[in-house]
Amino acid sequence: MDKKETKFYTGQGDKGLTALTPASQVSKADERVAAVGSVEEIVSALGVVKTVTDCPIFRGKVERIQKTLRTLSRGLRDPRSGRFVFSAEEVSFLEEDMDKMLGAISPESLTNALPGGNPQSAYLDVAHTAARRAERDVVGMDRRYAVPPLFKQYLNRLSDYLLVAARYSDHLYAKAEADKPAADPSAVSPAAPSMSAVPGAASGNLSDTLVAEVLARLGGSKALDLNQAKRIIAAVEARAAEQGKHAVVAVCNAEGNPVAVHVMDGAFLVSYEVAVKKAYTAVAVKMSTMELSALCQPGGTFYGLQALDKVITFGGGIPLYRDGVIVGGLGVSGGTGEEDHDLALYGAAVFQTL
Repeated sequence: MDKKETKFYTGQGDKGLTALTPASQVSKADERVAAVGSVEEIVSALGVVKTVTDCPIFRGKVERIQKTLRTLSRGLRDPRSGRFVFSAEEVSFLEEDMDKMLGAISPESLTNALPGGNPQSAYLDVAHTAARRAERDVVGMDRRYAVPPLFKQYLNRLSDYLLVAARYSDHLYAKAEADKPAADPSAVSPAAPSMSAVPGAASGNLSDTLVAEVLARLGGSKALDLNQAKRIIAAVEARAAEQGKHAVVAVCNAEGNPVAVHVMDGAFLVSYEVAVKKAYTAVAVKMSTMELSALCQPGGTFYGLQALDKVITFGGGIPLYRDGVIVGGLGVSGGTGEEDHDLALYGAAVFQTL
């Protein structure tokens, strides 16, 4: 007997109808359809942001927002069901991160800056515009359907967050451009520079300058020390305790060697080895183990890597960067891959404040 052919299209859309839930067909002019569509536009715009950012920590934050928006979108499809909810902690996450970024930018830039300062900020501006429209659509939907207050609050904060993130991206881009060394016209060629073209040569500090440059490239001048590792671990343990989790937290240096490992009371025995391997893996492949997991699926770029003894390919490992240089790795083990990944992202964010 032949299997029944399944088609993606149903033909109902030709009549101006769509299915918000499996059991209902509504007009595409329904306020719920507009609200859901606007929220999904933010998710897509943030997907572009993920492709242009070179910071794994920020990429993890964007992914967290995308997941929350997906839950929100499903909740808008059937607002009376109450099945799709998220915690008020997601609003706090936006507020806390926004407050940190606001400390580095001028208030005038929030209203006067034109989009297009750099690719990342430009795409964040697009996401910000989509978030403002989504908030308006959800408020309009609320006049006929009871939208959970947290949904409206989250979209309001997200709109502000994306605007601030765009201007913060402009700030970092401008700072990086300003820090670039100016070209020296006295240099003969890039391959064979004259002594006067090398910073520090005229003052007799050439050796120190070269050593500093090599250390910067290797991460040595920005090394992660024991005190910093212990502070990261303490912060992750406190967050895990708030969530009722019992984790093992490991921090390694840029060579993948452990700097510190803490075992919370009640943690699984196997979590010790797993956390250490997650930290090592994040440094070895220069990406989070959550990202690596997707690339290790059959047909993926790194398929087969999961067979290596020291490599872990599920969430919980995050590389630690300082000024664009990997200085270590953080590994968390104790919950699901997603839970460990969220805790590791939190730890990486703490590291940026040290």
